[in-house]
Amino acid sequence: MQRMEQVSEFKEKLVAVNRVTKVVKGGRNFRFAALVVVGDEKGRVGAGIGKAAEISEAIRKGVEDAKKHLISVPLVGTTIPHQITGRFGTGKIVLMPAVEGSGVIAGGAGRAVLELAGVRDILTKSYGTSNRINMVKATLEGLRQLRSAEQVAKLRGKTVEEILG
Repeated sequence: MQRMEQVSEFKEKLVAVNRVTKVVKGGRNFRFAALVVVGDEKGRVGAGIGKAAEISEAIRKGVEDAKKHLISVPLVGTTIPHQITGRFGTGKIVLMPAVEGSGVIAGGAGRAVLELAGVRDILTKSYGTSNRINMVKATLEGLRQLRSAEQVAKLRGKTVEEILG
């Protein structure tokens, strides 16, 4: 019996694994929480958390959760359309468009999200917490707020030329 492996269009990146200990009468119970980011590097990205008694199961659950929470990111060439600030909890990340060739200048958790979203050139600065879960969620919140010139023009009932000047 041959098992057919399903080829996914998404790439996965494990950002963090937390080991949680519960002390019970018989000793310690270990469980794991895995923070996973998935993306197609073409403008779709999502993050999820999976919890289980084994690391591999937690990662699988995290990937499933991430695929359920995908967002679309408007890209202008290799960067984002405009500067934006993403906030989640006490985490804050400022995302700034960069010229081609700059690369992804971002800290660990934010870098994973931006690379899998397909952003090639961006400058970021994170403030507040260094908690990886909050930084991933703040980055996703910033990307969710991005609007392309076409989207803004449509909302305002104007042409793209009028918006861009």
